[in-house]
Amino acid sequence: MLKNVQIKAYQVGLVYKNRKLMEILEEGNYWVLGNKSIEIHEMKDPFKTTNDLNLLLQNENLSSKLEVIEVKDGEIVLVYENGIFKEVLNVGQYAFWKGILNKEFQKIDMTKVEITENISTTILENIKLRSFTRKFVVTNQHKGLLLIDGKLDKVLEAGTYYFWNNETSVEVRSNDMRMQQMEIAGQELLTKDKAMLRINFYVRYQVADIIKALMENKEYDKQLYILMQLALREFVGALTLDELLLKKDTVGKEILENLGNKAEDLGLKAVDAGIRDVILTGEMKEIMNQVLIAEKKAQANSIMRREETASTRSLLNTAKLMEENEVLWKLKEMEYMEKIADKIGDITVSGNSNIVSQLKEIFTK
Repeated sequence: MLKNVQIKAYQVGLVYKNRKLMEILEEGNYWVLGNKSIEIHEMKDPFKTTNDLNLLLQNENLSSKLEVIEVKDGEIVLVYENGIFKEVLNVGQYAFWKGILNKEFQKIDMTKVEITENISTTILENIKLRSFTRKFVVTNQHKGLLLIDGKLDKVLEAGTYYFWNNETSVEVRSNDMRMQQMEIAGQELLTKDKAMLRINFYVRYQVADIIKALMENKEYDKQLYILMQLALREFVGALTLDELLLKKDTVGKEILENLGNKAEDLGLKAVDAGIRDVILTGEMKEIMNQVLIAEKKAQANSIMRREETASTRSLLNTAKLMEENEVLWKLKEMEYMEKIADKIGDITVSGNSNIVSQLKEIFTK
């Protein structure tokens, strides 16, 4: 049997007889005699064959034309063509034709967690490689804790982090490092003098030590809430209602001082605290209103008494002056007569002239 075979540019023909490689055909036109099979390979594509690659590589001519890549367990290989990422090779044996494309191979140890190889973020985000990586994002104003196999490895600043995807567990716990405010609302408390009231309290805090906050404490915010709640209860219970109302603007500062190092043990820094509202219960509100009314009445009575005293004292002084000075007495009489005259339009006298005479005598003395 005679066969005509044409090998085009960038092709290679492999001639087999009884599955044994007999000849390698390069570009050209060939006649093949006998019961032989021919495989034609594109040199720009990876070398693939149904025959045993290791047996074929025993042929020195073929072996010199191929670059063989072996990927072992726990490894992958990144393939670049002319500096551009093309594919990922899993476990197995691969062969590529030499001399056509500038191929580079980057072997990756997948048994480790951290990506120490020089691989750009663009390649790590490539869909062909995405299943081999784990991605964690620590957002702005946050910090993160890197846990490998449940053990703390290091603190991560804000940014995007990639790790190889293998059987080792990797976890990133992030936390907001900005100033935060906690509301402790509707606290019903009893003062030293047994007055029941409701207080709305707040505290501003910040995570100062993320390792303490997340690794050494569970739900640090709930623990801080309880600490502030107990501190507020203790403080209010030591004051009477009047004392509390007088000191309410300084309560926060004193409570933070009494809190001491308890916030630091949680990895927190308490910056500010204070009472937002003091709300009296129904009965206490009525009592306070009654007390306020009584105080205002007492103040009003005191003012009236002072005014009456001052008025009486003024009258007394005036009387003494009039007693000592006859002209002043007459002036005062004339003042009152003028006031009386202003109220009277006409004076009609019947009978004798005693009234007119008396008025005349008063004004002419």
